[in-house]
Amino acid sequence: MSIFVGKDTRLLVQGITGREGSYHTVRCMDYGTKVVAGVTPGKGGQIFAEKVPIYDTVRQAAEETKANTSLVFVPPPFAGDAIIEAIDAGIQTVICITEGIPVSDSIKVCEYVSKSDARLLGPNCPGIISPKAKVKAGIMPSHVYSPGRVGVVSRSGTLTYEAVGQLTPLGIGQSTCVGIGGDPVSGSDFVDVLELFQKDEETDAIVMIGEIGGTKEQEAAEFIHSNVSKPVISLIVGQTAPRGRRMGHAGAIVTGSAALASSKVKSLEKAGAFIVPSPADIGTTTLNTLAQL
Repeated sequence: MSIFVGKDTRLLVQGITGREGSYHTVRCMDYGTKVVAGVTPGKGGQIFAEKVPIYDTVRQAAEETKANTSLVFVPPPFAGDAIIEAIDAGIQTVICITEGIPVSDSIKVCEYVSKSDARLLGPNCPGIISPKAKVKAGIMPSHVYSPGRVGVVSRSGTLTYEAVGQLTPLGIGQSTCVGIGGDPVSGSDFVDVLELFQKDEETDAIVMIGEIGGTKEQEAAEFIHSNVSKPVISLIVGQTAPRGRRMGHAGAIVTGSAALASSKVKSLEKAGAFIVPSPADIGTTTLNTLAQL
């Protein structure tokens, strides 16, 4: 089975009538995702793409369509409240694509999520895709993905696509690919996803892509050492990043020795992960690792 999403996923899109929301909703539907509702306040009663009903509130949409997953394209000043609205309506999995949410809002939202039974991916993440279940809730280019038994988790959306772009031509399909986002404060982290992949009977190995900034990779290394028996193939980007300069993501900044790529690589090596030397070697390193199983 896949993680976070599957054949029982009933997707609701918050911000469905905006430019990004409408474009990517169609792409999700084309891939096979069951998009059952959209939410845009003030536009309730309209129909999107001739089949998806639009509601004014998440609660109304969830009650009438049994939506269990939300994809958030709401502008940054309002995205935090949109996530909380989804959780209050009983949505089980919230995936926030929105970039640029104030850190203070993210802190409030993540604390709120921690007190619920819901799971949050993001903010500022590419979403999630399960090639076998044909479910996509995000903005990734679906044509590069193929069904298989390798799970992928990454802080970087672009590097997720690059990794899969190398894996698929080598015949290495994916069980689920998860983007956790690159913001300094976010929902589900590496440990949460690694735990689910470890329990997933349809995932044999895990590709984990980290980057400079924070200590999420070190926390993942500790978890891998004690709790993960499946092979973990890991790439850490930002080897040459200068201290104090933000590199792409808001969370990709070296502010201390623990934030350095070298520190993260050392921790993961010690935990038993197979280290990918450069982004160009994700596919071959994974192939060689699988050949040893």
